[in-house]
Amino acid sequence: MSIFGKIMTAIFGSSASAASPAGGASKPAGGGGAAAAPAGGGGGAAAAPTGGGGAAAAPAAKPAQTVDVAPILDKAVAAKKEKLEWRTSIVDLMKALDIDSGLGARKELAKELGYTGDTNDSASMNVWLHKQVMAKLAANGGRLPPEIKH
Repeated sequence: MSIFGKIMTAIFGSSASAASPAGGASKPAGGGGAAAAPAGGGGGAAAAPTGGGGAAAAPAAKPAQTVDVAPILDKAVAAKKEKLEWRTSIVDLMKALDIDSGLGARKELAKELGYTGDTNDSASMNVWLHKQVMAKLAANGGRLPPEIKH
């Protein structure tokens, strides 16, 4: 399963797995590669599916289920023994969900989501990843707190 698929499943539950192929068409990360590329936003340059794929396909891919993301992530954070700021940090979001947050995993997530920047500039990549994950959660039925811009 793709890293973004793991994030979706952790937040949306097992229904995200069933929705993943359809969701994968709207977000390059959903299918992890072969399944997502042909269906995702034209299969062109890596940068195109990132902005256009999620936004253009969001209405068609919106699941019937709407999930309030904050309480789920707040509960996951409360279960941890460290302070995690999932609202601003992709690393903390991944840690809260028990998903590998190491640099290699974040580079793979960046690849899934079509990041075209320098993956060695982890600070810039992390900001971009957080923004993309929040936008894609919202596009797939996630209700985010108003302070999170996506």
